[in-house]
Amino acid sequence: QVHLVESGGGMVQPGGSLRLSCTAFGSIASINVMGWYRQAPGKQRELVADSPSGRNRAITDSVKGRFAISRDNAKNTVYLEMNSLKLEDTGVYSCNYRDTGGQNAWGQGTQVTVSS
Repeated sequence: QVHLVESGGGMVQPGGSLRLSCTAFGSIASINVMGWYRQAPGKQRELVADSPSGRNRAITDSVKGRFAISRDNAKNTVYLEMNSLKLEDTGVYSCNYRDTGGQNAWGQGTQVTVSS
């Protein structure tokens, strides 16, 4: 019953910035986790950043210092701010929602391409 809508993908030059947004619609639990995953060409999907509905959050080491995840609980929206983008950041970025009620939803994915 949860549907995720993503936006913000596109093409950017190395060193550039991009901001991804993901908004959840439907039966949203008060306690949940929303995060961003990515899959580069020829590689497995990996977690980029997770943001629980509470204060704690996590981000993978490869993007730490360059990316930041944030939430607006009133809008049921999670953001991924990406700065100093590198060629290896290229991939399909997908938003994820999960909660203890058993819901596990994925967005369709948004393409991020870092290219000269």
